[in-house]
Amino acid sequence: MNQAKVFLLIDGERPETLPDLSGYGLVCATDGAYRFLLEKEVVPDFISGDFDSLEELPKSIEVIETPDQNYTDFEKILKILFDRGYKNIHVFGASGKEQDHFLGNLHTAMEWREALSITFFDNHGYYFLANQNTKINDCLGKTVSLIPFPEANAIKTTGLKYPLKNETLTFGQRIGARNLAISKQVTINFKSGFLFVFVNEFN
Repeated sequence: MNQAKVFLLIDGERPETLPDLSGYGLVCATDGAYRFLLEKEVVPDFISGDFDSLEELPKSIEVIETPDQNYTDFEKILKILFDRGYKNIHVFGASGKEQDHFLGNLHTAMEWREALSITFFDNHGYYFLANQNTKINDCLGKTVSLIPFPEANAIKTTGLKYPLKNETLTFGQRIGARNLAISKQVTINFKSGFLFVFVNEFN
């Protein structure tokens, strides 16, 4: 697997500011998000999609047509990245706009959980599907939410104002929303299930 980080922009809410792209080994986008990169004068390594929203295809970058409507553009570009050996994917534009797309993107992250390391970034912070033993650094003063999908069992945390001590979270019954990091490092451990962690940096 290629250890380089990948910057991937998909067609949700646009980032207010772009990260330093020099820290990424690959920059790519789906066709609907490509226009934003054009506006920012960013040249990606490749774009993919069915290209029904582009009047003219670019000739200076790699264009990968993925017309299969049985999969979303996000799913298809993750498959391309996986086939090319990339594992560490930073995804921008996964939230905002239609909320069914946002939930679908979380579903896709769960589908790829064994093969890829996916972290989502938006204009509020970042979020990811946690491992059963997770450490988050540089958290002091940030809002941390633990959202089961749909359940996570025997959760223990350190570094949060309201710690969990061998507790279960279940969507529709109890979730761990809007906690506060009181130390630089937060640890989250659980025995089974699936747990998304949201770290809001801008409250």
